[in-house]
Amino acid sequence: MTQTVGELRAAVSGAVFAPEDDGYDTARRLWNAEHVREPALIAQVHSAEDVQAAVRYAVAEGLEIAVRGGGHSIAGLSSVDGGLMIDLSQLNQVTVDPEARRARVGGGALLRDLDAATQEHGLAVPAGLIGHTGVGGLTLGGGMGWLTRMHGLTIDNLESVQLVTADGSIVRAAEDENADLFWAVRGGGGNFGVVTEFEFRLHVAGPIVNFGLAFWGQDQGAELLRAAREVIPTLPREVNVVIAALNAPPAPFVPEEHHFKPGFALVVVGFGSPEQHAEAVARLQSIPPLFQIVTPMPYVAVQQLLDEANGPGMYHYEKGAYLETLSDGAIDVYTSQQLNKTSPMSAAMIYHLDQGYLETADDATAFGGQRTERYAMFVIATAPVPEALEPERAWVRGFWDAIQPYAINIGSYVNGMAEPDAARIQASYGDKYARLVELKRKYDPDNVFRRNQNINPAATGS
Repeated sequence: MTQTVGELRAAVSGAVFAPEDDGYDTARRLWNAEHVREPALIAQVHSAEDVQAAVRYAVAEGLEIAVRGGGHSIAGLSSVDGGLMIDLSQLNQVTVDPEARRARVGGGALLRDLDAATQEHGLAVPAGLIGHTGVGGLTLGGGMGWLTRMHGLTIDNLESVQLVTADGSIVRAAEDENADLFWAVRGGGGNFGVVTEFEFRLHVAGPIVNFGLAFWGQDQGAELLRAAREVIPTLPREVNVVIAALNAPPAPFVPEEHHFKPGFALVVVGFGSPEQHAEAVARLQSIPPLFQIVTPMPYVAVQQLLDEANGPGMYHYEKGAYLETLSDGAIDVYTSQQLNKTSPMSAAMIYHLDQGYLETADDATAFGGQRTERYAMFVIATAPVPEALEPERAWVRGFWDAIQPYAINIGSYVNGMAEPDAARIQASYGDKYARLVELKRKYDPDNVFRRNQNINPAATGS
C-alpha cells in the first residue's frame, strides 16, 4: 500500500494523512474518547469526486472504509483501525434558497453550520439538539429534535441526496430518481454509500423562540412524570417538551444549594407566541419546581445549549428504547434508576413522538421506529476519565434491562446504538429489514460500507 499512497494523494484535492504525518493525530480523534482508532490513511475530501477517488482506492487496496462526518458515532464507527477514514469535515458548505425554502448541505456539515445558514433567513430543518453533531450521521438514521412535533424527523424533510456508491459512482437519489435508494438512505444509515450532499425542505422557525427549563428534586420525580404525561400529549404542536433525569448544572440561574443535585427537568421550547408557551409551562407545573428559567432565546442558542456539556474528549456509552406510554411501571424504573449512576454528567432523556412524527407513512422511509405515538428514551453515560466509564456503562445496561418490560419490542433508534449487533439492528428495522437487505445486495453486494449499523447483504432468514 505504501507504494500507492501517492496515487491517492494525487487523486484527492484535500490532505491525505498517514500515521507518520503531522496532523494525523488531530485528524483521527473522535468525539467519544473511548474509541482511539489508528487508520492506515485519512483522506480529507473536498468534493464528491474526492470521495469517489477515495472509495475506489480503498476497494482496490482492500482497505476497510470508515466515513467521518461530525465524528459523533457513539460506537466509534467514524474511524477504523488499519483502514481508510474518509473525513468529510471540509465538505461542509450550506447553501440556502430562501424563496424556495431549500438548503443544500455538504455531507460533512455540522448541525450548527446548517442552523447558522438557515436562521439567517428565519428558516430551519428538524435536527438534533447538539450543534457539533454531523448532519450526515444524524440524518441517515432518522433525526429528531425540537421541531419534530411540528415537522417530523430530519429524513421527513429530505428532498434528495447525492452520494458515492460502493462501485465509485456518483448518483442522485430522490423520489423521481433512484427512488429505492432514496427510500433506503432515509433511515438505513450509512449502508448504501457516502452522502456528499443533502437537499432539505425548510420551515419558518425563529430566529427567537421561547425557552423554559424547570427542575424538580429526586423525591418529586414520580409525581411530576405522572402529571406531565397527562399534559404533554395535549400541548399544541408548536410546543415541544423533553424530559430529562439529570443533575442540576452549576449554572448562574441555578441556586447554589441545588448545584449537582439529582432530579428531573422539563425543557419546554415553543415556536408559537410567548403566551402559548407560558400557558404550556404553567400547565406542566402543577407541582412547583425547585427552580426554573423562562425566557426568549435565539433558536441557534437553544440548538447549542448542550454543546459544552457534550464536548469532545469525554467517555460515552448509550442505549435506548421506545415506550408506548409512560406507564406507572416505566415511571418507577425511570425515577429509581436515576439513583444508580455515579457520574453527575450522565443523564436519561425522553422525547414524546406525535403530531408531525405521525404524518409520514411508516412504509414511506426505511426509518426503524414505527410511526405510532410513542416515547423515545435515551440513557447516556458520560464520564470525564476512562476508569469512570465502566460503572456508568453498568448503570446504562441495568437501566435498559429494567425498562424492557415496558418497552416496545422493536429494537431501538439506530443512531443511539453503542453496540450495534446484528440481532438488535434487525429488530429495530422489523418488517423493513428484508427490503433493506435486498437493496444492500443491489447497491453494496460486497458490504464495502460496513462500519455502521450494518445491514449485511449476506443475511439470511430476513
